[in-house]
Amino acid sequence: MTKYVAGTVTALVLCGLVACAPEPVEEAPAETTAPEVVTETPEPEPQPQPGAGPACPTDHCVSVVMTGDLLFHEGLWSQSAIPTNELGQNFDFVPLLEGQKPYLDRSDLAICQMETPLAPVGGPYAGYPAFSTPPELAAAVKAVGYDVCTTASNHTVDQGTEGLLRTLDGLDAAGIAHTGSYRAEGEQDIPLIVEANGAKVAIMTATFSLNGLYAEYPWQVDYRDEEPRVDPERMIAKAQKAREMGADLVIGVQHIGEEYWSEPTPGQRDLALQLHNSGAFDFVYQHHAHAVQPLENVNGKWVLYGTGNTISESAPPAQQVNNEFLMTRVQFAKQPDGTWTTNDVSWNAATNTQNGAYKWCSVMPDQPQGVCQSPEFDAGVLDRTRATVNAMGAAEAGAREWLLSEEP
Repeated sequence: MTKYVAGTVTALVLCGLVACAPEPVEEAPAETTAPEVVTETPEPEPQPQPGAGPACPTDHCVSVVMTGDLLFHEGLWSQSAIPTNELGQNFDFVPLLEGQKPYLDRSDLAICQMETPLAPVGGPYAGYPAFSTPPELAAAVKAVGYDVCTTASNHTVDQGTEGLLRTLDGLDAAGIAHTGSYRAEGEQDIPLIVEANGAKVAIMTATFSLNGLYAEYPWQVDYRDEEPRVDPERMIAKAQKAREMGADLVIGVQHIGEEYWSEPTPGQRDLALQLHNSGAFDFVYQHHAHAVQPLENVNGKWVLYGTGNTISESAPPAQQVNNEFLMTRVQFAKQPDGTWTTNDVSWNAATNTQNGAYKWCSVMPDQPQGVCQSPEFDAGVLDRTRATVNAMGAAEAGAREWLLSEEP
């Protein structure tokens, strides 16, 4: 006998007599999807980039140092000869230039002028009039702190295409960027742009002369065989191209001037002002005169008319200016609207011997290298340099003397 549970039987009997509606089924609540919460990651606050050099008045600054001709005669390389070392080097030029290093270390970018072509390893070497400089110079330039060398000068093709290419190869091997002479057609039209403390800096140059010689190809050197030799229109077009390529700052370098003159010629000034009046350049400077020449503020931007040499063998007393050198540092500050302005211009003076040997030696009042030749001689170099640098109102416009003792 089948047993039923009473409650179940009663339900069956009743449903047989009347139509039974199905018991309502309680529906589960519909699942709901929580709205996706999107949290935007805030843009990181830009980190200050004050750069090397003087205090930066904004969040981003870059300092650029420039010097003049590396002009090598036999007296410079003979004192720097060493027994051939493990790198195959026969000369060590670092002691000759190492006094510059504390200054170059207080900049974000340092530019030199490779005045003369480099020789093959082991020579032959030659001085004036057709220079051929020991190639070990490139490594020394890098060791003391230079980043870029301009290579357009009246001596660029002293040793023909071979010397021009050796110079570029030597700079490349040392890790020095360069502009002014070129290996291949078309390279002349590409602006050199390097990065320094987060800023893109373009550098372009040209020379007024090849000393009556000719490059094998017209595109090998920034020079043209017609007036004006330093073509301002070409430099301006190249600067504008650099801006289109993203350059923040553009520096124009002109190899031009009257040798051993301490003031610019009308032609020098006209060419420099053409560059500035284009609005495409942030700083313009010149070398070749082998003499320091003035700084001038032109509507808020600066021109240095003559760097003097970087280093040179001693000239006769009548050409004393050949032995007096200028190093200039310019600090640019980025403004809130993205433009850049010149914030600081400083300079230091040097001579070419110390303790009877050739050596770049600062004659500034804080004497970072000690006495160079004698207290009286050093003071004379500084006084002459100060008078020349300020002859066109530089001090009144804010240019100052660069003292290492005043910097951290």
